[in-house]
Amino acid sequence: MKRLILLAMLTAGSANAEEVGEIGVDWVGNDIMIEAIRDPEVEGVACHLAYFDRSVIDRLSQGNWFEDPSNSAIECSRTGPITVGDIERGKGGEDVFSEGRSLVFKSLRVKRVFDEVNGVLVYLAHANELSEGSAKMAISTVALTQDELAALAAQ
Repeated sequence: MKRLILLAMLTAGSANAEEVGEIGVDWVGNDIMIEAIRDPEVEGVACHLAYFDRSVIDRLSQGNWFEDPSNSAIECSRTGPITVGDIERGKGGEDVFSEGRSLVFKSLRVKRVFDEVNGVLVYLAHANELSEGSAKMAISTVALTQDELAALAAQ
């Protein structure tokens, strides 16, 4: 029931995320959720995102009904040969995943930045808030092989 309420509240797309774990952390039903996210433009990379999911009991007792904390952790790894599609190469990177963490004002995002000098894909999980930013973030990297870099350079 708790997941159905949360899913109804979430407005941003989580279509490319698959729930792979749910860890109970206390007696009121707060959980740590673990989702697998495949990068739609980079075949052979999967990221696992962990975040805190507040229970209905916690929401009733603490208030702030429509918002979850910004805390998250991310780890990305090679799951096979990497084929890089049409990715943004600028310093601002591009969104790989976004999921609402409040009714309107906050989302949890994963951005990919290509560090061309070091041949690395950088994945950053962070909260995006409408009114003010958040310093809570997590980062993970996936190094590309020389062959993968050569294929990317030929695009």
